[in-house]
Amino acid sequence: MASLYKKPVIIRDPKTGEKIKTKSRKWWGRYRDAYGTEKRVPLATDRRAAQAMLQDLVQKVERQQAGLEDPADDQMRRPIKEHLADFEVYMKSKDVTAGHVRESLTHIRKMIAAGRWRTTADVTAASVVRYLAGLREKGRSAQTHNHYLKSIKHFAKWLEQERRIFRNPISHLSRLNVKADRRHDRRPLASEEVQLLIKAAEDGPPIEGISGPDRAMIYQVAVWTGLRKAEIGSLTIRSLDLDSQVCTATVPAAFSKHRRQDVQILHPYLVKRLQVWLKARGDLEPDELLFPISARTGAEVTREDGTKYYRRHGSDGAGKPLPPVPERHTFKMIRQDLAAARRAWIANAERDPKEHRRRQRSDFLAYRNHAGLYADFHSIRHTFITSGWHQDGVILCDLCHDGVEFIDEKRQPLPSSLVLPAHQGDKGVQRLPVLYGSVRFAR
Repeated sequence: MASLYKKPVIIRDPKTGEKIKTKSRKWWGRYRDAYGTEKRVPLATDRRAAQAMLQDLVQKVERQQAGLEDPADDQMRRPIKEHLADFEVYMKSKDVTAGHVRESLTHIRKMIAAGRWRTTADVTAASVVRYLAGLREKGRSAQTHNHYLKSIKHFAKWLEQERRIFRNPISHLSRLNVKADRRHDRRPLASEEVQLLIKAAEDGPPIEGISGPDRAMIYQVAVWTGLRKAEIGSLTIRSLDLDSQVCTATVPAAFSKHRRQDVQILHPYLVKRLQVWLKARGDLEPDELLFPISARTGAEVTREDGTKYYRRHGSDGAGKPLPPVPERHTFKMIRQDLAAARRAWIANAERDPKEHRRRQRSDFLAYRNHAGLYADFHSIRHTFITSGWHQDGVILCDLCHDGVEFIDEKRQPLPSSLVLPAHQGDKGVQRLPVLYGSVRFAR
């Protein structure tokens, strides 16, 4: 049976300094929870208020015993920052990158601070819409708007699934149409642009800590395989099979965007260029990163002779974290190499004034053209895809039961006329008539 009482306490007499026994100022309540465990909780200094609070606790226990109490009642009284901490643990336990976790939490924390949310009850559609509208007023893009909305909707959905809120108050909010507000659309590079870019990189000085020949090799790997920055940054000598009849590059699932191991068949031209480049590099450690351009892919290691290199795993033998690979800004690399290639291309026409003026006005080798399209590092992936597509070459593929199913960059099947038997998949690469193109076996 529930009851009120004054808790015995010991205080020090301010006049004599002696310890004396007295009663607490607050009334305390004694009751049993839904599992029969005795609970003692502080209530209020006023007896009537304390009695009302105790009665609420008793009624809550009775509702729990009757199966009518929702766990969200208690959860919604907790500070929202505690929920966010639990959500962070949940995200880290899933198969997502550290960068995605960091970005999502940053978005949510900004919205919590701006909306002055203290508990999950403060998360309302109106407050979210108000914050997103503020982003747009500050000139942020529709894509940024959608990123913030995606982060907070993921958090709200998790709260609902964990029964920390009664219902998701923002499930009905929709994203903006990014096609109506493009800020960084890309364009594929033409074949001649790629050739001049590679030549400029080979002859150029180090940029972002990467030498000219290494940058040229990075561009060639990107344009012949369609691999992304982190995927290229994860390659080691063990990732490459350059001696078999069908040469391949393997990207571990941890560094693939689709979180699965990807085996990329390599074009013979790229194989030859890689062999020459590796020979010039000299002896390499088995786990040494060939292209240390992404902080996601590894860490800095010091050899016994004091020299340093970058390897894929980020801890020493004792499990101690090592300094990560520096994050190389590949957009700066290609922007500067494109600028150097464009200067050389324009200078070659100085003896022909008319051609010289035409080249100065053209978008050829421009990092950003007159249409506002960018030729950044990821554009090389677009070059790989579009070059194969326009020439009916082999682009991307998945293994299927009877052969190879070709798909485009959106993973949509291509016409059946492009389907080859599995044993001819390597021949499709060997006979490619175009400059770029390859086959990706995604296992």
